[in-house]
Formats: sequence, C-alpha cells, structure tokens
Amino acid sequence: MDGPAAVELARRRPAAPLAGIVAGIVDLSERSAGPVMRRQPAGTLVPVVFSFGSPLTVDHLSEGEGANRSYGSFVAGPSQGHATTRHPGDQDCVQVYLMPLGVRRILGVPGSELARRVVAIDDIAPDLGSALADRIVATATPADRLRLVETVLTRRAEATRSTPDWIQWMWHRLASTSGRASIGRLVTETGWSHRYAATRFRDEIGLSPKEAAGVLRFERATAGLGALPLADLAARCGYADQSHMTRDFVRHAGEPPTTLAAVKRPTAYTALGIKDRHAADPQRRPGT
Repeated sequence: MDGPAAVELARRRPAAPLAGIVAGIVDLSERSAGPVMRRQPAGTLVPVVFSFGSPLTVDHLSEGEGANRSYGSFVAGPSQGHATTRHPGDQDCVQVYLMPLGVRRILGVPGSELARRVVAIDDIAPDLGSALADRIVATATPADRLRLVETVLTRRAEATRSTPDWIQWMWHRLASTSGRASIGRLVTETGWSHRYAATRFRDEIGLSPKEAAGVLRFERATAGLGALPLADLAARCGYADQSHMTRDFVRHAGEPPTTLAAVKRPTAYTALGIKDRHAADPQRRPGT
C-alpha cells in the first residue's frame, strides 16, 4: 500500500526548443512518517530522475532488468510492464518526463538501449547524471532547479540530430489515435517494407509499433476509468471486449480496471498536471 505522505510539487512546461521531446519537468519533495511503496503502471513517457535525497529502491519489475536495486539518479526505459518502488520516507528529486522521441536527443542513446531496463544515468550519460545532480543540490529553490534542468536539456537537444521524419510521423499517428491507427497502413505510407519499418521504429522508440500501440491504448483506457461503464470504455478504446481490456490492464498495471480505478494511482501525466496527452504530442506528416 502507498504510505501517507506530504508531497510538494513544482512543475515546468518545457520551452519551445524541447517541444515534442520533453513532456514536462517536476521538482518533488515528499515526506512520510514511514516507508512509501508505490506501484507504477506502464506508460509512454520515459522518466529521468535526478535525485538529491534518499535513493529509490526498485523492488519489482514485471518485465525487464534493474529490480532489487536502489538508485540515486536513474532512467526507467520504455516497457509494457509495471514496477513496484519504495523509499524510506523522504524523497527529493527533479523528474524529467521524456517523450519517446526525446530519448536519443537528451540521453544520447536510442530507446532500444534502455527498453525494459532501469539504469543509473551515470551508466549511460555520465556528464548528465551525478554532475547535474550536484548542481541541483547547490540550487536553492524549486523554480531555480527547474530552470537549471531545462537549460541543460535544451543545450543537449540542440546538439543532437532529430529522429528520421518518417519514424516521428509514425509515432505521432499512433499517439494521436491512442494506438488505434492501422500499423499496416502507416507502414505503407512510409514507403518502407514492414520488416524494415518495424525494426527501425523499435530501435528508436524501444517498443515495436504493436507494443507501443498497446501501451497507448492502455493509457487512454486508464484516463477514461470512471467516465463510462467498463464494457463501453473497452469498445471506445479499441479492445475486442471487456475481458480483453482487463487482461491488458493486468499486464500493464498489475491489477484489473476496477482496482486501478479505486486506488487512483498517479501516472506521469498526473504528476505533470496534464489532462490531455494529445496536447503535448502534435502530429506530423512524413517528410515535414
């Protein structure tokens, strides 16, 4: 169970140079009388955590590598699974939520290198991990910390090349339809073979087009919990039926829709204060 905690959040929507790369930045301070445990469902945003307080322990991952370990600054790569984490009762950090197209731009590696892994930032970007955490510690206020991190991210983004246009377009089409776009039709529009397109997409994003579509559909269904009867929600989100949706919830969240609706677990988008995911992820056409 999640322990009772007092949480202070400061948020910053990224500046224009980070649009489509970074969904948002959060400064978090949390205090609790005892250990805090949380289950984190799957999601399309990639959290990068710069810690200047107690480490976070990843107790369990339903898929992938990096469990049974405590982390300071770390990144949790793209995954279809859920995670269980805990901290001793106090946590101070700046959390950056990367969009899938921002992983290479900010961290310097494709999504496939981080897929289904929790990794210390120093192991993939030493100049970004401990070095930035030390600068954050020396920064007095949440607003100053958020500006510092935004400045560092902007410089990194400006120094790297963008993902190929057609992969960006495929991602935006999947995201804007919450995973319901026909993957076959998308591939046809790119002009590449299905095998090549799927392989290149997976290398860059970290999940195959089908896997990414499944997580996007789950995100939409999660956001709709409580607004519709479950059978209607399943139909609206593109599931074959309610039982199909329930199986997906168990895979991505570790619990069925009724339980997830009751506990109201926070997601990356709730941490960012974003209600409409589509507003943070505009569409593009191939070659634009």
